[in-house]
Order: sequence, then C-alpha cells, then structure tokens
Amino acid sequence: MSANSSPADGPTGENRRKPAVMYDVARLAGVSHQTVSRVINGSTHVRAETRDRVLAAMEKLDYRPNSVARALVTGRSKNLGVVTFNTTLYGPASTLVGVERAAHAAGYFISIVSLESLERAAVLQAVERLRALGVDGLVMIAPHVASLGALWDLPADLPVVAVEAGPQDVVAVAEVDQYEGARLATQHLLDLGHATVHHLGGPPEWIEAQQRTAGWRDALDAAGAKGTSPLRGDWSARSGYELGHKLLDLPGVTAIFVANDQMALGLLRVLHERGCDVPGDVSIVGFDDIPESAYFSPPLTTVRQDFNEMGRRGLHLLLEEIAAGKRSTGRATVPASLVVRASTAPPR
Repeated sequence: MSANSSPADGPTGENRRKPAVMYDVARLAGVSHQTVSRVINGSTHVRAETRDRVLAAMEKLDYRPNSVARALVTGRSKNLGVVTFNTTLYGPASTLVGVERAAHAAGYFISIVSLESLERAAVLQAVERLRALGVDGLVMIAPHVASLGALWDLPADLPVVAVEAGPQDVVAVAEVDQYEGARLATQHLLDLGHATVHHLGGPPEWIEAQQRTAGWRDALDAAGAKGTSPLRGDWSARSGYELGHKLLDLPGVTAIFVANDQMALGLLRVLHERGCDVPGDVSIVGFDDIPESAYFSPPLTTVRQDFNEMGRRGLHLLLEEIAAGKRSTGRATVPASLVVRASTAPPR
C-alpha cells in the first residue's frame, strides 16, 4: 500500500458513493419525502411542476425506488404473474410478447411460468409459485380445454384474466375473434365461387381450434354449401403435409381453409409435389398471418390476429380487477382481419 493511499480509498472504503435514498431526493427537490413517495407511486395529487422537480432529482441522483419498500407502503408489488403453455407455437409466443409489452408500458414487471402440461394440478402449482412472489394479479395464456378445470379453482382473492381464449362467466377474458376470422376466411373462398370449402383443423382439445372449426362450418351452412368432415392436425407444418395427402385424395377439392399458417405451409408442399397449381387448381387460406406467410410460394391469404391489442386489453381488464379489489367476468374481443394475397382465386 502506498503512503498516499488508505483503506477508505478502496472499493469498500467510506469514500465510495452510497446509493441515494428517498430523503436525498426530497432534499434536492425541496419537497417532503411523502411527496417523493406520491410521485413514485403515480399519485395524481401532485402538481406537474413538483413532479418534474422530483423526477429531475431522481435522475440526477440515479435514485432507484426500492420495490420491496414500495410494496409494503402501497400493498402492491407492481409485478404480475403469467402462466403460459407451449411458447414454441406462434400464437402463445406472440400473445406472451403482447402481454409483456402492455405490462411494461403500464409500469409492471412480469414473472413467467411456462408449463409443459395444463392439467389442473400443474396449473394450480404454478399459480401458488407466483403467489409466493407476491404478484398483484395473474394472466393465463392457456387456450386448452385441460386448463379450464384449474380456472374454476383459482383463489377468489387473486385478480385473473385469461388471454387468447377462456371460458365464459368464470374469469375475465381477452381474445381475438377466432370464430369470425374463420367465417371470413371461408366466406372469402365461397364468394370466389368455390362450391364448398374443406377444412384442415387444429387439435380438438384447443379452444381456438374449436372456434375456428365452428366459424368454418357455420359459413358453409349459411351459404347452403355441402359440408365436409374436417381433418385434424397438431399445428405443425409436418401434420399439414401428412394430412394434405389425405385431402387431395378426395374428389373435387378446390378450396381449403387451414387453421394455421404452419399447417398451410406443409399443405403447399404437398400441392407442389403433386403438380397442383395454387390458386389455379386449389385455393388456400391460412390463419395467424405469421411473418413468413407473405413469402410463401405463393404468398398466403390468411387471417391476421392483433396480439398487441389483445395483450393491451387483457392487461386493462386485469388492472381494473386489481383496482377494484375483486374479480370480474368481463370480456374484450379483438376483431380478426382477412389479408388477401395470391393463394386464392376463383375455381377454373
């Protein structure tokens, strides 16, 4: 150690700058620490000029509010729990991103539990893990029939919203209108002059797959078109390819509504291998409008879902429950829209 140095100059010495506390901010801004607390917690009972002074002082001192202390004062952690399932799929993954963006915009952090199974016991265990973290509310991204039993048994004092799909009159739900999106897709093909529309559906245990099949079937019934039995895939391009062979073995197939774009990609390969022209011989409509669908060959006509808007509306429902201190069964439905590209045309 040199003659000019001392232990206090080292990384553990007294000369190291101490983190700022609320009283430091109050002193610099010329206000009380209660006023600083009100600014931190978003109170509307602070003049704009005072709020600006406090925020400037926080920035100058590099002050970071202590989330644990704030939770003790306000009774809220500003943390939300998310239970989700199979985020390798485009729909659940995009829904999660939409929820994250909405939560961060509202000043909330999120804690995520991703499950391999949506059986009741697994869901309830995940919820208890999140409650142990002190979350203010819960978002369920579980568009699967198996998750419905758990929603009935969630703690009554926990604000909950189901996002992407959920049961009626059990918890609040934010969703894209799957039924109407499927109806629009089917009607588009009928309006082009196709006598009927075949359907490559998703797994029957998925709520959204059920809703899309219902929209397809009702559009055919309303038009007096001959109904067909849907084939069921597992959302993957592989299942679209395998089931595509079965579809094309049927006589007179000129139009197919596919329950998601990945299965439509597999179907397009089958059509190419069999020498069928799209849309000259067969027209195809998908669902989701994944980023790659505009670059399929040909570019895919599909149904677009606004995941960001669904996340925003779901978070709004949840924050309303948190503010009210009680659960609701509100429902926010985001319209689906048809994106017409080159994979559909009138039949020859």
